[in-house]
Amino acid sequence: MIIRRGNKDPIDEPGELKFGDPAAREKVVLAAPAIGDHPASQLLDIPYNFARENGVVIKPEDGEKLTVAIREDADPTVLVEVRRHLNRSFDVDFVNDGEFNRLLSTRYAVDGAGALAGEIGGSDLDALADGIPTAEDLLESADDAPAIRLINGIIAEAVRLGVSDIHIEPYEQALVVRLRVDGVLKEHLRMPAHVAPVVVSRIKVMARLDIAERRVPQDGRISLKLGGKQLDVRVSTLPSRGGERVVMRILDKDQAGLSMDVLGISGVADKVLREALSEPNGIILVTGPTGSGKTTTLYACLQQLNDGERNILTVEDPVEYAIDGIGQTQVDSKVGMTFANGLRAILRQDPDVVMVGEIRDRETADIAIQSSLTGHLVLSTVHTNDAIGAITRLRDMRIEPFLIASSLRAVIAQRLVRRLCHECREEVPADRGVAALLGFDEGETIYRAAGCDACGRTGFKGRIGVFEAVKVDPTIRRLISDGGDEAVIARHAFLNSPNLGSAARALVRAGETTPEEAIRISRHEAEDEVDAA
Repeated sequence: MIIRRGNKDPIDEPGELKFGDPAAREKVVLAAPAIGDHPASQLLDIPYNFARENGVVIKPEDGEKLTVAIREDADPTVLVEVRRHLNRSFDVDFVNDGEFNRLLSTRYAVDGAGALAGEIGGSDLDALADGIPTAEDLLESADDAPAIRLINGIIAEAVRLGVSDIHIEPYEQALVVRLRVDGVLKEHLRMPAHVAPVVVSRIKVMARLDIAERRVPQDGRISLKLGGKQLDVRVSTLPSRGGERVVMRILDKDQAGLSMDVLGISGVADKVLREALSEPNGIILVTGPTGSGKTTTLYACLQQLNDGERNILTVEDPVEYAIDGIGQTQVDSKVGMTFANGLRAILRQDPDVVMVGEIRDRETADIAIQSSLTGHLVLSTVHTNDAIGAITRLRDMRIEPFLIASSLRAVIAQRLVRRLCHECREEVPADRGVAALLGFDEGETIYRAAGCDACGRTGFKGRIGVFEAVKVDPTIRRLISDGGDEAVIARHAFLNSPNLGSAARALVRAGETTPEEAIRISRHEAEDEVDAA
């Protein structure tokens, strides 16, 4: 029998394992003397691409016993090559296709995640990218270590820089890696286009996704430990013209323990939110665009309420952080587990506090409002530009105004702006254009970004929250019931509290951010609101 391994010369091996041999079907013990050049101390594993292509994988070890699983439709002669590679004897189990895929995903996903801490160091990502062979070459190589090292290096670099999202984007001429730092995407690495299948397949293995399915989007997670820090990496794939795009969102598990004291809400907004959380029932809404920190605010609220005396249940899409003492359920539309169905189910679990990841439709809004009216405190999010817009959004869902008025307790709107680096920020006088846009006096002292080693020459270091809060008092309740105009409700709501624009301008005066950042989040406001501030 002739076995070929990679590009090496054919090797003659005695004996033959036939597909139909009943003894081989039950269990095969290969105990022939080792042949080849593999030292006995070699790590006991099979290169991922060889394992996938030939249908063999090492099963989880049970003491000293080593067992190799082989897919039922695989050629049993490959076991001789596995024996030569491992340089020791082992038992063999024949498994069906589903069991083999499960073993393959588990074996190599754990390997990829576990290798992270040991692989990173100060590796140069460009050098790692250059070391990746083409997809065809990798199938014949001894292992896929270059791809593992590259992905580990990208994730480690992202954590070091405080990146929230990693974008891996294949195009016809290149594979581009972009990192989102403080809300801004920047290109970080550019590789040859031929490495895209290798990199994407490796990420999908680590996230336990179907590597053979390239036609539909997939979602998964990778759990990592980096320097004592627990991280979750949420992985999303999307088919595109150049290949599969991958976005990895890095979720720091330490953020799950964030308290309201360090959330950044202050003044009137902090008071409104804390008073609403002390209510026994009602709805508290957090609004803002994607990536504005709504989920972090909700988790901080849940931590405030998580005193061991309440039954707190959530339905989320997806569950981003695991919190001890809180029952968390994930939406799964494939099996009919929607927000509405999940909310109905958890209401039968005797909850005191319910958190719904997002109110997207009338059905979910109806159930949330009925829950609040029957004695539950409900926390949720709505995608609107400001706090008053949440009331209009509920009206658009055809919720009766009197139900909105009687159930709503408070609405918090928030944004994130980049925080100026305090090491290098520079004082400058406000020119006429900036003064007119922000309502400042011409020549008033403001700050601009400069750039230094501490902030990576960007002039910014981290982000800070901008909040506005609306407490639903009797006057606002009456305005909602009467179908009052959004502008009329806003005029009363912000008589004695800042709106988003005012809060952003206060941060500019305090030297925490730049006028450009403040204008970016408040440009939808009318000029008369700016002048009034």
